[in-house]
Amino acid sequence: MTNVSPVAPRVATTPPPLAMVIFGASGDLTARKILPALSDLANRGRLNERFTLIGVARTEWSDEEFQDVARKADASGGATWARLVESFRYVAGEYAATKTFDRLKEVLAEADKNQGTGGNRLYYLATIPSVFALVAEALAKEGVNRPGEGGDFVRLVVEKPYGRDLASALELDAQVHTAFDESQVFRIDHYLGKETVQNVLALRFANAIFEPIWNRRYVEQVQITVAESIGVEHRGGFYETAGALRDIVQNHVMQVLALTMMEPPTWMDAEHIRDEKVKLLRAIDIPSPDEAVDKAVRGQYQAGVIDAAPVVGYREEDDVAGDSQTETYVALRLNVDNWRWAGVPVYVRTGKRLPARVTEITMRFHEVPFLAFEGTLSRDLRPNMLVLRIQPHEGISLKFGAKVPGEAFRVQSVSMDFGYEQAIHDTGMDGYTRLLFDAMSGDPTLFIRTDEVEQAWRIVDPYLEAWAQPGGGLHFYNAGTWGPHIAELLLQRSGDAWREPDL
Repeated sequence: MTNVSPVAPRVATTPPPLAMVIFGASGDLTARKILPALSDLANRGRLNERFTLIGVARTEWSDEEFQDVARKADASGGATWARLVESFRYVAGEYAATKTFDRLKEVLAEADKNQGTGGNRLYYLATIPSVFALVAEALAKEGVNRPGEGGDFVRLVVEKPYGRDLASALELDAQVHTAFDESQVFRIDHYLGKETVQNVLALRFANAIFEPIWNRRYVEQVQITVAESIGVEHRGGFYETAGALRDIVQNHVMQVLALTMMEPPTWMDAEHIRDEKVKLLRAIDIPSPDEAVDKAVRGQYQAGVIDAAPVVGYREEDDVAGDSQTETYVALRLNVDNWRWAGVPVYVRTGKRLPARVTEITMRFHEVPFLAFEGTLSRDLRPNMLVLRIQPHEGISLKFGAKVPGEAFRVQSVSMDFGYEQAIHDTGMDGYTRLLFDAMSGDPTLFIRTDEVEQAWRIVDPYLEAWAQPGGGLHFYNAGTWGPHIAELLLQRSGDAWREPDL
């Protein structure tokens, strides 16, 4: 008889009554991601009728102006969202000013009285990272880090990047934890809200055919690609302080890698899943700064062509220094030192202005020990591969050898494809929608625990240190290509090559 977890599966319910507060409410993230996600929840019937939203930012808006922005975020014009928006409030002020939080305290009390939010609070830090700790400490100083009268919870959702390196992440944690317990802190990474990322767990642990071969005995190498065709757009100033390693690898890539390669959890609940992710991250070999130079490639895009249109180089983008040393491309070779993965190279790469927007995980399997077909009969045969496509065309591909129809016994590689859009017409909530729902409901499974953040920084810190030295090895590539040519050498040393994604 199959053992069944005693942990109840998630039930599709509405969260409890609450007041959600967005710090940075006039910013781009709120308009593009948070408000549309909230409107989607409302129109799906997944927001409590006693939900309300309070925006906080430096911009001098009135309640009505904030409400108008919120209405425009719902492209469908849903009646439920339109009704909720009428109760939304706005507080204008500096994040360090006492009067801002005095006013917020008043508005929260009014929400409890007038909208019946029950003293429950969800704070969302959609500000620049430098004010994360400032806001958390101000909330504690005013006493609004505790539930209002009759309330059950207060939670803090924190956007990335969580620190700039290990030292700053530890400092931020110490500051946040003076105001909030770890159980109250929900560090958000929208990649973990994607259905296909979560489906890695289902693929591995709900199917007997995959888990037995998910190890070094059968898997020859693992590749993770996170490619974007866009440049830095209007984020040049931010990107100059971040770069691809901080922006993508330390969070998105490490989370996807951990879910893909972790050990089976005892139960499918938040703590057991996150425990196994941390164990996997701790098994990744951490090089010295000197060793890191040979295990990584950093690049920066120059002018080129994307979708038949010319584009400028990174140094010509707005708010970017003319001699910038910031990387827009990173490739790494990682090793996981445990019994399951010892000796299996893990190649990761991410970059901007690459030929296409695509995120995928590829597991290449060992070739058969002896191929009985003559060379010409198997020249179109490639190693078996399992490809997990996260975006834009979410799905799974299994690549294997099959006989070509005809008299000769000739074999070639074919693909068996599963696409979410074709197979499951309801593809569920998008990343932010799902994660906001979970934060309101108090489910931390898809959020990042403090020890996960710290270990991810420990892994990438040596590369940051190596690249901070004079002549830190910046290579250039033309926009519209797959990165600097030298990135091929990371794999060629082992006789490997980057897989060209299916576009």
